[in-house]
Amino acid sequence: MTPRTPSSGSEPKKTAAKAAKSVKKAAEKVTAPKKAVTKAAAKKTTAEKTVTKKAAAKKAAPTAKKAAPAAKKAAPAAKKTTAKKTSAKKPTAKTTTKKTTAAKTTAAKTTAKKVTAKKVTAKKITVPNPAQSPEAIVSPAVDAGDRERLLAGTHHEPHAVLGAHPVPDGVAFRAFRPYARSVTVVAGDVRAELRDDGNGFFSGLLPLREVPAYRLLVAYDGTVQETEDAYRFLPALGDLDLHLIGEGRHEQLWTALGAEPMTHQGVAGTRFTVWAPNARGVRVAGTFNFWDGSAFPMRSLGGTGVWELFVPGIGEGELYKFEITRPDGSKTLRADPLARRTEAPPSTSSIVHASHHEWHDEEWLARRAGAPAHEAPLSVYEVHLPSWRPGLTYRELAEQLPAYVKDLGFTHVELMPVAEHPFGGSWGYQVTGFYAPTARLGTPDDFKHLVDALHQAGIGVLMDWVPAHFPRDDWALAEFDGRPLYEHEDPLRAAHPDWGTLEFDYGRREVRNFLVANAIYWCEEFHIDGLRVDAVASMLYLDYSREPGQWTPNVHGGRENLDAVAFLQEMNATVYRRVPGVVTIAEESTAWDGVTRATHHMGPGGFGGLGFGLKWNMGWMHDSLDYVSHEPVHRKYHHNEMTFSMVYAYSENYVLPISHDEVVHGKRSLVSKMPGDWWQQRANHRAYLGFMWAHPGKQLLFMGQEFAQGAEWSEAHGPDWWLLDPAYGAEPDHRGVLDLVRDLNTVYRATPALWQRDIDPSGFQWVVGDAAEDNVFAFLRYDAEGTPLLAVSNFSPVVRHDYRLGAPDDIPAWHETLNTDAGRYGGSDVTNPDVIKPEPQGWHGRPASIRLTLPPLATVWLRPA
Repeated sequence: MTPRTPSSGSEPKKTAAKAAKSVKKAAEKVTAPKKAVTKAAAKKTTAEKTVTKKAAAKKAAPTAKKAAPAAKKAAPAAKKTTAKKTSAKKPTAKTTTKKTTAAKTTAAKTTAKKVTAKKVTAKKITVPNPAQSPEAIVSPAVDAGDRERLLAGTHHEPHAVLGAHPVPDGVAFRAFRPYARSVTVVAGDVRAELRDDGNGFFSGLLPLREVPAYRLLVAYDGTVQETEDAYRFLPALGDLDLHLIGEGRHEQLWTALGAEPMTHQGVAGTRFTVWAPNARGVRVAGTFNFWDGSAFPMRSLGGTGVWELFVPGIGEGELYKFEITRPDGSKTLRADPLARRTEAPPSTSSIVHASHHEWHDEEWLARRAGAPAHEAPLSVYEVHLPSWRPGLTYRELAEQLPAYVKDLGFTHVELMPVAEHPFGGSWGYQVTGFYAPTARLGTPDDFKHLVDALHQAGIGVLMDWVPAHFPRDDWALAEFDGRPLYEHEDPLRAAHPDWGTLEFDYGRREVRNFLVANAIYWCEEFHIDGLRVDAVASMLYLDYSREPGQWTPNVHGGRENLDAVAFLQEMNATVYRRVPGVVTIAEESTAWDGVTRATHHMGPGGFGGLGFGLKWNMGWMHDSLDYVSHEPVHRKYHHNEMTFSMVYAYSENYVLPISHDEVVHGKRSLVSKMPGDWWQQRANHRAYLGFMWAHPGKQLLFMGQEFAQGAEWSEAHGPDWWLLDPAYGAEPDHRGVLDLVRDLNTVYRATPALWQRDIDPSGFQWVVGDAAEDNVFAFLRYDAEGTPLLAVSNFSPVVRHDYRLGAPDDIPAWHETLNTDAGRYGGSDVTNPDVIKPEPQGWHGRPASIRLTLPPLATVWLRPA
């Protein structure tokens, strides 16, 4: 910008003393009437002259400081000149705020949206020109070193340079606005255009006593934006937050990191924060600045590795990412690790989000903590939301899923990972957005609406949680700030051998904090009732899927991953402390000791328990499925596969899972695993479910298996609902299995013997466990009052009449409460309709016995009459 030439022409240089005296006289007239101010401005010329000696400038500084005005008004109009580049110390500004309506900030190029500038009735002044009088005025321009770092995106303290700062001669204003044609400071009734220093830098010096409340008018080609200056704000993150982050103990980390819409110093905007300790610099890029983060450098807050920037005038719905300058100087654009909302894949941007959902599940939450999960009925319907009813959103699912699950009598649903993931074929098990429900089905508030609807229907919500690994996508967590950060620095420890993903570094406190807080986040923010933790075994063992030489023993020479153990213990202890009534469930496939033991109880191996509430019984699942897949004639050779689970049934608190993993990728659906013709397959299917629901432990069944779907599951089309269409000829076959599942759940929930003493050995007794030739299993379950239920399974295809079983002698009569061979389920309807009375004949080591008719390929439940 070319300075205006004084009407008197070129004047000789003045001495420093005279310049200071002139500035003082000008300042004294700021409060005079407008006519006097104008007259004084016409006479003043001495404060605008040029000298070149730095020594003279230093000598004049004390006098110039005294010349500062006593009010917040600007000095009389001075001539505009091009500033001389001068290095000056920049003290931290003490700002005063003025409540205003925030306007949308932008680093707009020529394609910027046109915004009409707000009319300002202000006194237009021109800033003093230090190039004409350096003895009296310190140059406000950004020095060469700071310019270079700001342009390169490697500045750690942009707020110490940009914004408004007190200097000996007044207040220096500096702005970095690439592509801008001009920048004007508006403070009250003062309006001063800053000098264009080139490369997007603007500066000016106003003879003010303190930093005023001000705004910026930024002119681009074809548009003018009025905005708050992001660099006039104090940090929007408190010292306590930073301390807890540094300690790795911030249990509500999502309130400190990420994008948080807020009002800060009376101004509405969004606070951006991110942990990137290895970064040389971090900038925010998004829709609000046309994805050019040049003008939005963040500041580093101490030694925590946290970067922060409050951007005024932007709020919900804005897309953003963090532009990180890596240690080698290269740049990478990354999604926010703590984004609460994301774009729908394949798009990868984070979205500024604030929740507005109003919960209506108070009754559910109030009674949720009434009894521990292992002492309450718990039967789980596992659901892959995107494919349960393909095409439905969260809100549409809320209209159908709760009613369906409630009708079938399940107590809970388990949702396969809902956290954001880039590849749908991973079913959600390769997460990139750990704090964001997948946008494929709607917004975070839409997902809350679904959880709320399930709770209001009396159904708990479990969620698959995946802290074991994450994908290598270069816009997500992998080498987030240019070096291994979330993953282990040792490549052998970082690479997951099975899935081509990266394992978390559980030994780093900030990473552990990220995951522990994430578990709390889902429970507190989304009212999730339980977390099923995926792939726990892969976390616990250093040699998991690794050959000798591919792993390093721990400090004790063992193969246990001590860091992962500590993480799981901390996660469980923290979740149970903060969220009463929530249950954590481990998908752990080995014989690790103490998965569901309390963390402070030491085991024989020297470890405290992991602290989970329940554990998947993978052994029972594999053994029982192997047994029923054999032809009945061969089952006698595999009889122990159905009884072995009771050898260790009380070593942990178990869930019996028939999950998605067992009905995909060539494993066939549950009914298709069964031998025989179609009738026998369904009969085996029903008998197996009856055995499963009576066995100690909680039940989990994957969608589609409740109506004997013949095809294995595919995420592309979901369950074959057409099998339940009355127009389909075989619909009764599938409807019968569905009716059985409903009755199993109904009787189960009404019979405490089936769930009240699940973890107590006194709640179970074998009646006969060695009838291998008959393919028969019979056992008793007891509730807390000693009331029994007798379960008998006949896994042979023949009817066994008058089959004698030992029975308690204190039960006067029994009646059949459930029979999987009933005609309404599609069976042959061989039942025991009459009351069954014990006979005094001892049998199976008991003083009394009963005689039953055992249907073919069926399970029968009997209760005291």
